[in-house]
Amino acid sequence: MKFNVRSRGDHASNVLTQRVKSYLEEFGLVYDEEEPEIVISIGGDGTLLEAFHQYAYRLDETSFVGVHTGHLGFYADWQPEEVEKLVIHIAKTPFKIVEYPLLEVLIRHTNDLETERYLALNECTVKSMEGSLVMDIEIKGEQFETFRGDGLCMSTPSGSTAYNKALGGAILHPSLASIQLAEMASINNRVYRTIGSPVVLPEHHTCLLKPRSDVDFQVTLDHLTLVQKKVKSIQVRVAAEKIRFARFRPFPFWKRVKESFI
Repeated sequence: MKFNVRSRGDHASNVLTQRVKSYLEEFGLVYDEEEPEIVISIGGDGTLLEAFHQYAYRLDETSFVGVHTGHLGFYADWQPEEVEKLVIHIAKTPFKIVEYPLLEVLIRHTNDLETERYLALNECTVKSMEGSLVMDIEIKGEQFETFRGDGLCMSTPSGSTAYNKALGGAILHPSLASIQLAEMASINNRVYRTIGSPVVLPEHHTCLLKPRSDVDFQVTLDHLTLVQKKVKSIQVRVAAEKIRFARFRPFPFWKRVKESFI
């Protein structure tokens, strides 16, 4: 089996990365950065997000597993003292594949250039580069509201514990194929009105954001930040692709939520 190991870059993560790489090669696995069948992320959830975007083009062939060298993560669920056990599992045990939903983001421009397509594991956010964000929001092809405020956050279920939670969004179990739309400081008065609460959409519904003015937008996709000009629309929905995690033991999601926040 071919593998790759990604490190956060700090000393502890780099040392652990070299140990894992040496152990797996001793078991006869092949180190391959181009076409790995499994990617071991060593660092935190941010390191695994970077690994996901590096291999987003081959999600059907690559699985991920995370070792955290800092705070407990939702994606990086193995601890440094467990790496020997993890290596033996990878080398000797047929692992179970667990798939999580992803976000598909399509950005169309007024000059009719090719549509830009992105995937996100946690969330996509949209903010205006000039003043408040003003967007018409369509859900399933029908006008839902006109949003005015600081910005919008569209998250996956597995990303619902990240920025979405900070915005007052609900925590969704990763097995639910859905997306969540949360507002950032919406303007609500007798002139402007939005729903004022997070909205959860199923996988067959599409959310379309249409700018009310020709301004530049800051769009984030997990840890990536883009500046988008002349935006015609931003379409968000559950992606056809899914991320694959290699599971060697049960993943107690609600226990992890409790440990992290309670």
